[in-house]
Amino acid sequence: MTTVSVEDLARACKSVGDLLAEVRPEQWKAPTPCTEWNVREVVAHLVGMDLVFAAMIEGGPMPERGVDRLGDDPVGAYRSSSAALLAAFSGPGVLERSYRGPLGSATGAERLQIRLYDLLAHGWDLAQATQVPARLPEDVAERALAFAQAQLSSQSRTGRFAEPRPVEETAPAIDRLAGFLGRPVPPQL
Repeated sequence: MTTVSVEDLARACKSVGDLLAEVRPEQWKAPTPCTEWNVREVVAHLVGMDLVFAAMIEGGPMPERGVDRLGDDPVGAYRSSSAALLAAFSGPGVLERSYRGPLGSATGAERLQIRLYDLLAHGWDLAQATQVPARLPEDVAERALAFAQAQLSSQSRTGRFAEPRPVEETAPAIDRLAGFLGRPVPPQL
């Protein structure tokens, strides 16, 4: 199985945080390729999922649903949730232990990879919506794509992901990941 590290997650978190720091005020309500959410709602999802994964790993209470965690500082909220996520995954033995979740049990390493491909895909969504270059780490996206392909080939996509979209084989890994997770990827120019 393809392995990723907490350092890979840290690089992806930083890339998305850097992208968010460039979002202009009028862009927070812009539509995204993740059609049910605008830019602010994608960021709210990222923050919420960071906190869910941190709570799962640390054995703490799950964050309350439906709470506005972004307030007047979506970038700060994202960076804070990323720090909590990275701290949770950085604990001793975390990657080897098994954790129960809504879709069953998985090791910390598997949970990290699930969080990573979701983060990268939504980072791509945000870059598309804002036209801010994502600068997502290509090597990490390649490993995340391999994991997503292995994991999702045997699972139902209903309610989670659309069917894969065609993407050129020579496209960057982040575009191939987005297409695999059901996003319409514009052709390469």
